[in-house]
Amino acid sequence: MNSNLLEEIKGIVESERVLVNEPMSKHTTFRVGGPCDVYVSIKNEKEAESIIRLLSAYNEPFFVIGNGSNLLVKDEGYRGVIIEIGKNYSDINIQGDIVEAKAGALLVKVANECLKASLTGFEFASGIPGTIGGGVFMNAGAYGGELKDVIEKVKVLNYKTGEILEKSCDEMMFSYRHSIAKEEPFIILSAVLKLSHGNIDDIKSRMDELKEQRTSKQPLEYPSAGSTFKRPEGYFAGKLIQDAGLKGYTVGGAQVSEKHSGFVINIGDATAADILTLIDDVRDKVKDQFDVELEPEVCILQ
Repeated sequence: MNSNLLEEIKGIVESERVLVNEPMSKHTTFRVGGPCDVYVSIKNEKEAESIIRLLSAYNEPFFVIGNGSNLLVKDEGYRGVIIEIGKNYSDINIQGDIVEAKAGALLVKVANECLKASLTGFEFASGIPGTIGGGVFMNAGAYGGELKDVIEKVKVLNYKTGEILEKSCDEMMFSYRHSIAKEEPFIILSAVLKLSHGNIDDIKSRMDELKEQRTSKQPLEYPSAGSTFKRPEGYFAGKLIQDAGLKGYTVGGAQVSEKHSGFVINIGDATAADILTLIDDVRDKVKDQFDVELEPEVCILQ
């Protein structure tokens, strides 16, 4: 990387939040991934704007992450700058039945704050291990709920023009595991949610019920990126994989979970190559046996 660029980055962001040759295995829930050139954790909109403007001026590649919970970084790492919009940019503000959360706020933390405020409608997200930013980007969902069901508006940074824009729920064009941010040059900065007042005991009961379902059915004791594949129309990915005889299928340190076939897990010292090979093998076998194309839900950073 250009040494002048690195110094200019440190002129925008405090040095302790700028890491060089940082292993991405430290920042993904898969616990794999080689080093990026520079890792920057931002704490406000001004830093985000300034960093994006600087990188654009240098024509430097960059990639934005939140909690790294839906991300697979290759063993070779990433040649460019990783911008983390995470723990340093995670404020949550609740006024009545309106919740404003910065992009780095964990969905679990937002759900817990909603519980304290006796707000219902966000229980479905109480166990999703991602951030508001990542959740909005892919319209995260679980147990019959999706973020699009509760979002009123989203603040984004257009990284081509440098503009900060507000987009309504309709303008975000949400669909299954998709938002317009996957096509447009948008970085999610925050979201406003509209919930309903409810009974705190009922809300907690529902969150506890969902937690029990996750704990009993999902391999939470192993590093993973959650559900590895999107749900194919008319099918369930986990059942297809199980019916293909792939439960427990292993490549190196990567395995199709014996607890839930929809999860690829790191059973110990897996490499990104192990995981990618396993994903390809699963897709090939399911295609051969059932003529169904499985599409990865996890984002693979090239």
